[in-house]
Amino acid sequence: MCGIVGYTGFQDAYEIVINGLRRLEYRGYDSAGIVLENRNNSFEVEKTKGKVDDLVNISNQLKGTAQMGMGHTRWATHGVPSDRNSHPHLSNNNKIAIIHNGIIENYDTIKKMLTEKGFTFKSETDTEVLVNLIQYFMDINADIDFPTAVRYALNEVYGAYAITVMHEDYPGVLVVGRLGSPLAIGIGEKEYFIASDASPFVEFTKEAIYLEEGHMATISLEGGVDIRTINENSKIEPEIQKLKLSLEQIEKGGYEHFMLKEIFEQPKSIHDTMRGRLLVDEGVIKMAGIWDHVEKFKNANRIIIIACGTSWHAGLIGEYLIEEYARIPVEVEYASEFRYRNPIITDKDVVIAISQSGETADTMAALKLAKEKGAFIYGICNVVDSSIARITDAGSYTHAGPEIGVASTKAFTAQLTILTLIAFKLGKHNGNLGNADFMSLIAELDAIPKKIEDVLSSTHELVQNIAKDFVGVQNFLYLGRGYNYPAALEGALKLKEISYIHAEGYPAAEMKHGPIALIDENMPIVIIAPKKGHYDKIVSNVQEIKARKGKVIAVVNRGDQQVSEMADYVIEIPETSECFSPIVASVPLQLLAYYIAVYRGANVDQPRNLAKSVTVE
Repeated sequence: MCGIVGYTGFQDAYEIVINGLRRLEYRGYDSAGIVLENRNNSFEVEKTKGKVDDLVNISNQLKGTAQMGMGHTRWATHGVPSDRNSHPHLSNNNKIAIIHNGIIENYDTIKKMLTEKGFTFKSETDTEVLVNLIQYFMDINADIDFPTAVRYALNEVYGAYAITVMHEDYPGVLVVGRLGSPLAIGIGEKEYFIASDASPFVEFTKEAIYLEEGHMATISLEGGVDIRTINENSKIEPEIQKLKLSLEQIEKGGYEHFMLKEIFEQPKSIHDTMRGRLLVDEGVIKMAGIWDHVEKFKNANRIIIIACGTSWHAGLIGEYLIEEYARIPVEVEYASEFRYRNPIITDKDVVIAISQSGETADTMAALKLAKEKGAFIYGICNVVDSSIARITDAGSYTHAGPEIGVASTKAFTAQLTILTLIAFKLGKHNGNLGNADFMSLIAELDAIPKKIEDVLSSTHELVQNIAKDFVGVQNFLYLGRGYNYPAALEGALKLKEISYIHAEGYPAAEMKHGPIALIDENMPIVIIAPKKGHYDKIVSNVQEIKARKGKVIAVVNRGDQQVSEMADYVIEIPETSECFSPIVASVPLQLLAYYIAVYRGANVDQPRNLAKSVTVE
């Protein structure tokens, strides 16, 4: 949602905060701001609508002026992107500054109360309400200190938040709190860092505390890190963790965009996700999270997969995989709708949550409901110690590494890899997947990274050239059957996310039940047409499209003749079993979306109106 950076120590706080904001800009980029505690212990504030570079243009004079400060990059919820709605926000007495990631749901009620008490507001944000509530508690009770006032205020609000707060009368002190939105504290030598994730401080320290749900911390050079529960003020001993993140993982490494880098990292990210789990020579899949609870899965009435966006598409493919190979009924639900339709959940259900960030608010809310109903909760996410990883009973991390581009690529294929491993392991355990078929499938899965390397090297330049012919179109249709229907949905999502071209994915058989009305010489249709699975039917679909003069971009297996002869553009991929085709076919579709967006002049890493981690409902 939004990016938070804070620092206190001996270095130039301006440089630390600005560089940190650049690394967190994937979380939100419609406005940015910074506040520093200068040598007179007063605040210097600059903020603006726009990106971090726009903030730098108006704040350069602050370089070298402070050793404590904090900054924010925003994805707007309350209030349009504007200078006055940008963070930090100051209290009415100008002594307290706050930055906030999340949403205060009861802000309107609190705002009315504060207005009656004489407070005024400059912005439309819920955040400004919170900072004035902190001032209010200090005003009415001279005996409470700054951290206590923050705690009192947080006990009055509900919603989701990660906050960092400074007070002019408490020099060198940062107060942070967390409920539903992530916050990490970097532990350096005579310095401390605050950030939404560890990327802003990875080159300065390898030690971090991930603030737990419902906890707050008071941080200073003199007092260290004092962690308390927000509700009870109980002292908590911090758990310091070693960071596995490296600086090179969060840099572009010579690529023009993070998205292109992450597309090309997929052979490695898939291999890393399988490493230690897929042991072909031994003929086993090792997944402790599944094996330790295998009877839960085997005896489940059904598996419910909940997710949003790209992860939901991965879940649809997971449904095909688990039902085919493990023969367990599966339902796939949008997490954003799940808890609002009074779903029937029992303790005989297994719920699998899929999220790249592990912080998706809708998915977290759905998980909490499922847990209340007694379901067994399994998580699939990419971020260690994320909220979903903490709330689930068991789970599997993908090992895709940091994904900075907002449009997910390598996280998606890593999720598919985990779901494939789960399906094969369960199928082998319950006897629905015989040994010969199991050995054949895991050997082929082991070869998928090489096949993706093949796709990248053989289609990259071709897809670049194809993309040039579609820069000016307004609509796209993506079609697939079976396993490749969700792959079509994902291909369409990638295009609309980053190029702003309207695109829809459909099951190919449904084309004639409505979408065929859209097809003419101006409508490009991407059709996923591997030889395995419904190939004859796909041929018929292509014939129907060509009869109406549609422009066909066909993703086919190498050596294909029937579809290739009819298509206007052909992208060849290696042949695989049908269950693996979405992984392999997704790669050229990612490249197609990327290059169309690039040629249209779009910012592919930071598409408009989107953010990487949606931490509000």
